[in-house]
Amino acid sequence: MVVVAGWLRRAVLAVPRWLRWTVAAGLVGVALLTTGTVASVAWIRDGAQGRVFTAATVPEAPVALVLGTKVYPDGTPSPFLAGRLEIARTLLTTGKVGAILVSGDNMNHDYNEPEAMRRWLVDRGVPADKVVLDHAGFDTYDSCARAKRIFGVDRATVVTQAFHVPRAVTVCRQLGVETYGVGDETARAYDRTWRISATREHLAAVKAALDVLSGRDPAHLGPREPGIEDALRR
Repeated sequence: MVVVAGWLRRAVLAVPRWLRWTVAAGLVGVALLTTGTVASVAWIRDGAQGRVFTAATVPEAPVALVLGTKVYPDGTPSPFLAGRLEIARTLLTTGKVGAILVSGDNMNHDYNEPEAMRRWLVDRGVPADKVVLDHAGFDTYDSCARAKRIFGVDRATVVTQAFHVPRAVTVCRQLGVETYGVGDETARAYDRTWRISATREHLAAVKAALDVLSGRDPAHLGPREPGIEDALRR
């Protein structure tokens, strides 16, 4: 045993010092990331506890906040986005909400998630004056922050995929919006994409925690917009 220990010590000392420090720093980084991920996931689950429902059981709220995701080059929402929009349409039709805020990325003239979302809803019978567009919902944090600070939303049902709902609910609540969540399950049919996206939620949980702790402003703010107030009056 003493011989083995001595051999191991000599082997370690034979490794260049810079490499030993690099490996040690990497191991510390992995440990910190693992701990942070576990803590962040627990924080998200706690924040969403008792606030995730189906479209039939969710309490009424003034607004459905639909979070954007991929739109195809021809302007057609991806199946993941279409699943979210169908839930929002159902919530409006059944009187669970009075207006729909579609929040997504309009990074350039050729890519416009909110407009594609509005068009999909209107094409399926949703009154155009009940759909309000947020063109600067670049991520979940920005969508929640802008819903509160730009559109004056105090209470909402956030709509996204089931694996994303707890994070969206927790972030929106932390930013001052009383939030319920309804998650789409239809996109499970796209098994590989669903599994990859669900796995990424672990790292997204860490980013969400850092965003909330930092209290950062969304990428774009701007003046208060009355669109939601107008839609609810109609």
